[in-house]
Amino acid sequence: MENITNVMEYEAIAKEKLPKMVYDYYASGAEDQWTLQENRNAFSKILFRPRILVDVSKIDTTATILGFKISMPIMVAPTAMQRMAHPEGELATARAASAAGTIMTLSSLSTSSVEEVTSTGPGIRFFQLYVLKDRNVVSQLVRRAEKAGFKAIALTVDTPRLGRREADIKNRFALPSNLTLKNFEGLDLGTIDRTNDSGLASYVADQVDRSLNWKDVKWLQTITKLPILLKGVLTGEDASIAIQAGAAGIIVSNHGARQLDYVPATISALEEVVKAAQGRVPVFLDGGIRRGTDVFKALALGASGVFIGRPVVFSLAADGEAGVRKVLQMLHDEFELTMALSGCRSIKEITRAHVTTPWDTPRVTPRL
Repeated sequence: MENITNVMEYEAIAKEKLPKMVYDYYASGAEDQWTLQENRNAFSKILFRPRILVDVSKIDTTATILGFKISMPIMVAPTAMQRMAHPEGELATARAASAAGTIMTLSSLSTSSVEEVTSTGPGIRFFQLYVLKDRNVVSQLVRRAEKAGFKAIALTVDTPRLGRREADIKNRFALPSNLTLKNFEGLDLGTIDRTNDSGLASYVADQVDRSLNWKDVKWLQTITKLPILLKGVLTGEDASIAIQAGAAGIIVSNHGARQLDYVPATISALEEVVKAAQGRVPVFLDGGIRRGTDVFKALALGASGVFIGRPVVFSLAADGEAGVRKVLQMLHDEFELTMALSGCRSIKEITRAHVTTPWDTPRVTPRL
């Protein structure tokens, strides 16, 4: 593991170590997986405009997210069922995020409960929420997260139904029998079993509320004082409505390209959402972040921070807590280097003028 020099290298190790069903579940996207490729490819079309001869002897990567000061604008996205990757699962991830001085988001569909995650020690944590048909269960989950010291709710808004993930259908994905969805233990919500299809798709169809709408965002605010982030916004129109509906922040996400295929890469959708938000709430990005340069590009286009998903589960599978720590450290170091080489000493110095994108109007170069 000491030879690993970038985040991508963990994926090959995870692929070797994990059962095919589990690796495919983490790695795959929806249908043709066009958006899955695009989430990465779109970053490669954004180029830097570095500024030179700036004193970069001191670089400050810290960020403040919803009032919490963290070491860097790189946070852990919610990914489901992490004990499939490693026996310590979400607990290892929580310890790694805390050691890195950043925020972890725990999935509703986690194989460790909110209470177990809290028991790993201090740390700033958000809770990702799926709204289930049984609203009592939803209220209970939110109350438990609040009581366990979680600081925000990330409401997933792009999953009234599960996207068509053909790898899961082929593999007849099911949660391994030694694992359970710990947040739902004792709640009689069924289990993710082997079916003729994806067991997860069947579970989501049974449990998740397809009628979820803007009124429910208001309802959520009546049952919790925690700030609510909407995860899965891709348009300016929805960003505007989200703010009117009381969202405290927006996560531009296409669910790791696992829901609707042929939506744009999140980095391509980011600016439209940022413009609509008009600085009223922070906008975050998840999807496709694999390098510190990607983080810088997202911030230059107006994001307040980014979330990483697959790099966490792949490094967790490869090397447990140490793997996740290393991924967060490598991204921090690459991001800090990108800042230095672009002439930015703090994240507030990162501006739109530091990047050029395919959709920019051509710059007129002054004639000499």
